[in-house]
Amino acid sequence: MLVKTKAIVLHSFKYGESKLIIDLLTAGYGRQACIATVGKSPKGKLKKQYFQPLFILEVILDMRQRVRLQHIKEARVDVPFSSIPFSPSKLSLSMFTAEFLRYATKQEQADELTYAYVENSIRWLDECDGHFANFHLVFMMRLSKFLGFYPNLEDFSPGSRFDLRASCFRTDVPLHNDYLPPEEAEKMNLLLRMNYPTMHLYKMTRAERNRMADVILRYYQIHIPDFPELKSLPILKELFGGD
Repeated sequence: MLVKTKAIVLHSFKYGESKLIIDLLTAGYGRQACIATVGKSPKGKLKKQYFQPLFILEVILDMRQRVRLQHIKEARVDVPFSSIPFSPSKLSLSMFTAEFLRYATKQEQADELTYAYVENSIRWLDECDGHFANFHLVFMMRLSKFLGFYPNLEDFSPGSRFDLRASCFRTDVPLHNDYLPPEEAEKMNLLLRMNYPTMHLYKMTRAERNRMADVILRYYQIHIPDFPELKSLPILKELFGGD
């Protein structure tokens, strides 16, 4: 059955002489693993350059049950980028975000709200002209709202701790080591109140930004089985760890 849907590219790699294996986050069908035959002809319907990390596409898929790879019959760029491919900092952020999403979004069922959040976030990053050093921190924490483990902010009070397992602030010391002490819990509370337009108002040192990235990824590892260490994180720390 041929279906049309919007899709965000998470990962692609070459398979054989003229094929690509592609991971997509789609608006209508959730996560899908796909295969595409790409040609060198300018008239071809599928071009290799379409399948770069975080590219927003409109695709036609030949959807079939009980197959590992869905076939991409047609694709076009739905939202052309104006800055991400031309900015080393934004390009590094896009590589990290795409790798993160590969492991954070595993469900195959459609989730239009999650898709809309991801697409709108990518578009914001492409359109903004500065002040995006905290983008990855805000993006990851706000995504947890759609995945079902967004922290409860109501229990925060000065001096409380943040329990990574229970996703809540608490005044007592948990009976495990997956928690943040009061100083870091306060930073987590501030982070949870940031959004893209206001996040530049919250200043972080190199150590603080890198520490929060580690904390958030540990948070995902606790709540999502088999969530790995991300290969793109060290590069991001070098770029956005500054004051």
